[in-house]
Order: sequence, then structure tokens, then C-alpha cells
Amino acid sequence: MAIKVVTDSGSDLPLEVAKELGITVVPVYIYFGDKAYKDWVDIEPDELYKRLVEGPVYPTTTQPMPADFAKTYSDLSQGADAIVSIHLPTKVSGTYNAALQGVEIAKPKCEVHVVDSLSISVGLGLIAMAAARVAKAGGKLAEVMEETKKAISQTQIRGLLDTLHYLLKGGRITRAKALVGTLLKVKPILTTRDGEIIQAGMARSYAKGIEQLFEFVRNCPNLQEVAIVQSTVPEEANTLKNRIASIIDEKRILMARLGAGLGVHGGPGTLLVAARSG
Repeated sequence: MAIKVVTDSGSDLPLEVAKELGITVVPVYIYFGDKAYKDWVDIEPDELYKRLVEGPVYPTTTQPMPADFAKTYSDLSQGADAIVSIHLPTKVSGTYNAALQGVEIAKPKCEVHVVDSLSISVGLGLIAMAAARVAKAGGKLAEVMEETKKAISQTQIRGLLDTLHYLLKGGRITRAKALVGTLLKVKPILTTRDGEIIQAGMARSYAKGIEQLFEFVRNCPNLQEVAIVQSTVPEEANTLKNRIASIIDEKRILMARLGAGLGVHGGPGTLLVAARSG
């Protein structure tokens, strides 16, 4: 018997990493009109970004269904002492609440602790990985929960967007703000604070934005690990990785692809980096 760790596909964890650490990933949904697709199951990023640009139907996203979580918890509880389920923040997604509802529906055979990560994308991914490492090593529930809380407090994220277009289309910013950003040709830098996505700054060019992402990582005290995720800019992501590898062992840099959860709102050209400090 063991502690099982669950997250959602908004964590952008590579499938092989999730499998290696024993993390169960519950997919978010993408809707093109009335047709639903499960993130990374029915649709992968290449198709997502192609359809996002070429359209005619602009997609929307929604959290996993409570029934999805209920089935996950029921299945995992057969061989678990407890489940730690770590998810996107309540301020940006209904995933946390859907997970709570899933517990009520399933009434699983073991305890289920649903945790708001206060982070997004690979920030959430790093937190789930930290919990899963302790669980895989045979840690007890209290130890897994302690590591989860510690990782939440230690993890920060910065994201660079190439355009405000998709934030506007998704209703995440006002038309006036998007127009100002477009006229100034700035590249927004985003972060999270208390589980809410906020603007951390802006850059005059994409290259200067990448420089800001690097400086953010370089200024993190006692850097433990880093994760980089990109939507359609693998070369830029690798350039950033190579620079970060000058300050932290390359083996502690996770590379990932941005899925639908945030990708629909960030669009092509999105590049994020998460850093965990000791």
C-alpha cells in the first residue's frame, strides 16, 4: 500500500515523467464548438495550435468532470493508503472544486486530500513531482503533504507571451488593454500570486522577454530545479535551457510542451519557466 499522487493536465507534465513518478494525470477538456476533446488524449499540442490559428471555431477549455475524478479516486483507492490530489488554483480554474465533488461521488476506500497548488502549468508540475518523489520513496501521508506544502511555498513561475490576442479572445483581458499592448508592441510577462495570474512586467521584444525569464531564474536563491514549457517555440526554449544550464545541472531542468489548459489562452509563442528554490 502507498500514497498515490494525482494532478490535472494543466500541470503540463510530460507523460513519461508522470509515469516514472507514478502520478495520475486527469485531463482537462477542450471544446471546439460542441465537440469535446480530452487534453493529450484526444488532441495533442500540434493540432491544438494549428486549429487555434487557422480556426474557424475558437476553442474553450473546462476543468475535468467530477465523474472523471470520482473514477480516478475509486480506481486508485483499491491499492492506496491515501491519495494526494494537487491541482490548478481555484482562482483560475474549477478543477479543485471538481476534484472535491469527485471525492463526494466516489466515497473512496481511502483518504483523499485535495490541494490547491496556487500555481499553473509546470509550476504545478514541479509541485506534483515533489510530492510524488516522497510517495515513491515510501513516505507516509504526513510526509507527502508536508513536501507538497513546502514545494508550493518554494515554487515561482514566469511566462512570456508573444501576443495578447489569445488572452483577449478568451476573455481574460479587456479590448482596451490588448489594444494598448499591441500599439506598444510589448510582450507581457505573467506570474502567479496567491493563485491568481497577474502581470509581472513587460518586454520590448521577445528576445528581451527571454532575458527576463533567465534573470528571474538566475535570481532565485538556492535554486533546486527548473521547468521550461513552450507552445510553439522549441528553439527559444532550448536557448533558455542552455543558458540556465550554466547555473544549475542540466539534469534538474525539465522540458515540457504547453497543453490546452493554458495554451488556449497564451497561444503560439508562449514560453514559461518555473523555478523551485530551496
